[in-house]
Amino acid sequence: MKKRVFSGTRATGRLHLGNYLGAVKGYLELQNNPDYEAIYMVMDLHAITTPYDKAKLFENTRNVVMDYLACGLDPEKSIITAQSLVPEHTFLAHILSSEITVARMQHLPTFKEKVKQHPDHVTMALLNYPVLMASDILLYKASLVPVGIDQEPHLEVAREIARKINEKYGTDFPEPKRFATQGEYVPSLTGEGKMSKSVEGSYIGLTDSLDEIKKKLSGAPTDSGKGEAIPEKGGVANLFKLVELFEGSEKRKEYEEKYLGGGVRYGELKTELAEAIFKEIEPIQKQRKIYENDPSLVERVIKEGAEKAGIIAGKTIEEIKDKIGLIK
Repeated sequence: MKKRVFSGTRATGRLHLGNYLGAVKGYLELQNNPDYEAIYMVMDLHAITTPYDKAKLFENTRNVVMDYLACGLDPEKSIITAQSLVPEHTFLAHILSSEITVARMQHLPTFKEKVKQHPDHVTMALLNYPVLMASDILLYKASLVPVGIDQEPHLEVAREIARKINEKYGTDFPEPKRFATQGEYVPSLTGEGKMSKSVEGSYIGLTDSLDEIKKKLSGAPTDSGKGEAIPEKGGVANLFKLVELFEGSEKRKEYEEKYLGGGVRYGELKTELAEAIFKEIEPIQKQRKIYENDPSLVERVIKEGAEKAGIIAGKTIEEIKDKIGLIK
């Protein structure tokens, strides 16, 4: 039997380079592997666990689906839809929440980070985020999850819940593992952390023009251009990492040698890097125009994907109801 893959992207706006290299490239690799059955969703229920603009949520969801399709996800090979269209996600999440403690959730580093970011919005939905994520994965009995390394604590929660449920009720949920991609960590343009839609000025969007990319890179922090050791963190280290991701390790080595020798001209580096990035995403932008000009294509993909996902999800819910003693 084919192994099942599940992953998703929060509906918080159009995708950026971090999403593309850290997740979508992994989606494509697994989609095109005949050994796997892939399910990829836009996680609109996860998006409402932190403050959001309700007027933009629907459009954000559609935009992510368009980005998926433009990047090469194929509805003939993968199930592509929105999380909220499959109500079994929240049903299973409630069941799973009975197997994990509040204390366990409160100690997750991701929860603590979100509490700092949104001290006035510490809701039960935020606390239950990892449980809903576990439900997303276990509902489809997925064994592989292409996500960034920052999601590993959440995957451990999913594995922990799967073990408990299996031991207690005799279910057969697999313990999901992370599928890592080459660009699983794409550094921020600010010089700190990774690219994130929640940090202005930190990311390059998949729909950005060459001029927009150049402008964003021009603001990336640098130094004098030379030193006795290659920086391991900060703006220069992040630029070198981006060079490696989009121009290759040999190009990075070339710049590092210049840094240790006569010096790097950052204007030249940033211009070349901008052109390399745009070369990578320009075909995606051209493909996206097809879906922008025919919204009905996107609507059909979402609707048909929800129907296919619902069939799988319904079977899992019937099994779990029987196992734990709920009325059917």
